Amino acid sequence: MNEQNQDERTRIREAMDRLLAGQATVSNGSMTAAALAAEAGVHRMALYKRHVDLKREFDERVRTETKQVPETEKRLRKTVTTLKKTVSDQTKEIKDLRQQLTRLTLASAVLVHEQGSPPPPEPGPVPDNVVLLRPLRD
Repeated sequence: MNEQNQDERTRIREAMDRLLAGQATVSNGSMTAAALAAEAGVHRMALYKRHVDLKREFDERVRTETKQVPETEKRLRKTVTTLKKTVSDQTKEIKDLRQQLTRLTLASAVLVHEQGSPPPPEPGPVPDNVVLLRPLRD
């Protein structure tokens, strides 16, 4: 590990300690990766790319030391709940549409059966340039 990388890691760990102690100096003090990055003076993407282990450590410490659920997990849980409701609603709608399709198909079959088959159309006059292959019905 190079010196700059080690310096970032040290700053991130110090920022972690400040945030968990409730003594934020630069950030808004929330328990998020963005606040941790701001507090440490590093780009947020540095946590997600170069220091993934420190971000996971921060999330775990938030969970154990403060008995809070990390913000990212809260958002994911909310999204999962929303998606489950959407799937449930769509499943119900599909079931209702299938029942409606069955009812309409049966209604159509009843109407066709009640009316019987329509009589064949009456043949009209045959143009002079047409040669009949079979005779017209009488």
